[in-house]
Amino acid sequence: MIEFIKGEIRDLNPTSVVLENNGMGYFLNISVNTYGEIQSAERCCLYVYEAIREDAYILYGFAKPEEREAFKQLISVSGIGANTARVILSSLNVAELEQAILSENVAVFKNIKGIGGKTAQRLIVELKDKIAKSGISIGNGEVTLVKQANNEVRTEALAALQMLGYQTAAANKVLNNILKDDPAIKVEALIKAALKML
Repeated sequence: MIEFIKGEIRDLNPTSVVLENNGMGYFLNISVNTYGEIQSAERCCLYVYEAIREDAYILYGFAKPEEREAFKQLISVSGIGANTARVILSSLNVAELEQAILSENVAVFKNIKGIGGKTAQRLIVELKDKIAKSGISIGNGEVTLVKQANNEVRTEALAALQMLGYQTAAANKVLNNILKDDPAIKVEALIKAALKML
């Protein structure tokens, strides 16, 4: 599996980019938000989602890992394909998406091309409970992005706890509490602290 591709931008438009890495050109579909992040750069690193089908092998690139995570959650919803998910992430950034889901704002989604009322409601119902896994913290009614490094530490710790047999929901709750108190904690220390609380 490809985790990320780092290279020189050879071609760029609001929906796609060609990255050259070691003499190979990779065509990646991107959102408008990712385009905005990389449009003035000569080189960039994009986090990759691979869509492998019988008739196609398609790469999607994201400037931030939390955008890729949001994309994965969106396509897990029945009736939302990769292109629709990309349109959603072109219309809303990750924080706005999470806020719309948490506040059950159907109207925000209905304004996006390809999303009807039923799909919007399904999206909200299916994703509201998954918010904790996305690396987004909710506090005082505001949605704030957890720093990328913090998110990576959290993801590693969660994976370790899951491998050790702990329930995802319980592990998520404990990790959120620890990271709230100590955002700069290292992975090993985070896992040890969580094990004491689980």
